[in-house]
Amino acid sequence: MIDHLVYAVPDLAELGDLGIDLTEGGRHVGRGTRNLLANLGGGAYFEVIGPDRDQPEPGVPRPFGIDELTEPKLVTWAARVEDIDDVVERAKARGYDPGPVAAMSRKRADGVLLEWRHTPMVPSPLPFLVDWGTTPHPADSLPTGAELVSFRIQGDGLDAALKALDIDVAVEAGPPGLTATIRTPKGEVVIR
Repeated sequence: MIDHLVYAVPDLAELGDLGIDLTEGGRHVGRGTRNLLANLGGGAYFEVIGPDRDQPEPGVPRPFGIDELTEPKLVTWAARVEDIDDVVERAKARGYDPGPVAAMSRKRADGVLLEWRHTPMVPSPLPFLVDWGTTPHPADSLPTGAELVSFRIQGDGLDAALKALDIDVAVEAGPPGLTATIRTPKGEVVIR
């Protein structure tokens, strides 16, 4: 279900120590971003994404509301699906539109090209959908060492959308937000 958690930052150079060992992911050319990744076990990973100051300013806003951030934040999560077009159509038939499907790609640090399809990547306690098709999954090449212990979703009125996506997860009432607890060799880290 969980493909990855997205922790967006206004400046990767000022990230500091999260207590999680991160590996260089790659650059999203034309989007003005790059990422750092950590394997969370179970086929999931943690993505830290921020502006790539070595790229020209993109002609569109960076994903996940990065341009508006003043501090790092766990902004959203991705749910892994197969046949994303079918999943989107079923969700629409059930009353929830996850948005149009787009294609994206990036090269890993070792030069391997990753290609995937996804729904809009916006800050939300609701997931965006990602379909990796036949491309290698990013978690497969990441070192192990971290483990997702718990993931909490907070927000009112999210149940119908999650049900439309066939995602069975508990949602806590309250203001919209996400909280992840990650076990590392250095101890547990709570990310919000």
